Amino acid sequence: MGEHIIDLINISKSFDDTPVLSNFNLYIRKNEFITLLGPSGCGKTTTLRIIGGFDKPDTGQVLYKNQDIQTIPPNKRNFNTVFQKYSLFPHMNIYENIAFGLKIKKMPKDYIQEKVKWALKLINLSGYEKRKPDSLSGGQQQRVAIARAIVCEPEIILFDEPLGALDLKLRQEMQHELKKLKDSLGITFIYVTHDQEEALTMSDTIVVMSKGEIQQIGTPVDIYNEPKNRFVARFIGESNIVGGVMLEDFSVSFAGRKFECVDKGFGKNEEIDVVIRPEDIKLVPSGEGMLSGTVKSVFFKGVHYEMRVECGDIIWQVQSTMPEQPGENVGINIFPNDIHIMKKSEDLQFL
Repeated sequence: MGEHIIDLINISKSFDDTPVLSNFNLYIRKNEFITLLGPSGCGKTTTLRIIGGFDKPDTGQVLYKNQDIQTIPPNKRNFNTVFQKYSLFPHMNIYENIAFGLKIKKMPKDYIQEKVKWALKLINLSGYEKRKPDSLSGGQQQRVAIARAIVCEPEIILFDEPLGALDLKLRQEMQHELKKLKDSLGITFIYVTHDQEEALTMSDTIVVMSKGEIQQIGTPVDIYNEPKNRFVARFIGESNIVGGVMLEDFSVSFAGRKFECVDKGFGKNEEIDVVIRPEDIKLVPSGEGMLSGTVKSVFFKGVHYEMRVECGDIIWQVQSTMPEQPGENVGINIFPNDIHIMKKSEDLQFL
């Protein structure tokens, strides 16, 4: 386990008597890319602002390297923030924007020139020093905002939905750029987003939040493959969730039949939720599957087809590169490794 750089201990925060965070606990490791992921109103931005010193918690501790920093103002913390709207100074050129923090710190002129040159090369904008922000594309402006954040060599950079204003292609390009930057700089990145793809693409660790509470913490692979409850399963990617009964270790009943699975540790005949990702359902000719169904609809999604298959009172969502025809009878196979068992849980609403 890596060294903790931030510890949030029993944090509570309300606005106008409305609780946003309640007894919130989280630690962040040095050099980690950690993403706070959740829908609007879940408390992720408030958490980021508390870490940055822009908001103060009502109760609890904010520790930086085991020292409480709640009395330290944002400009005195060794953190920088990158916002969604870039916040570049329109009257300054790119060089002046990037150099701004170093000038505030009264660094020597030669040092500033070298650091700005280094930062521009890092973000692939060498030669843009004299241009104004409004002459750049949205992706280029965001790279300048990132350069301004990294040039002062902070130990932590806070990102508040920084790619939300970009179009899909630019957003995907910037996701890869940010991941490369983090790996090359060795800085701790704390990233806020509601975009599941961003979180899965870039993060070392994802913190899934809802209603001011942590629903699950894990690696992108763990969060996707092993969701802890219905909220996580539905918020991260797409899922088929059906009720079932855990008959015994490695044996579960759902959709009117018994299946082998890889889960254990549940009570005998315990009611549970079964999660199956759409890409893990295999369609076979009618009569050859574990289940039988009828294709109700087919949609082309570019890299795959998305189908709805009716099987009794269950409508399965299926993704495949090979489409079936609406109205066609098909067989359905679901294999043990593709069945995930969860405890019965409250179906949290997306706020």
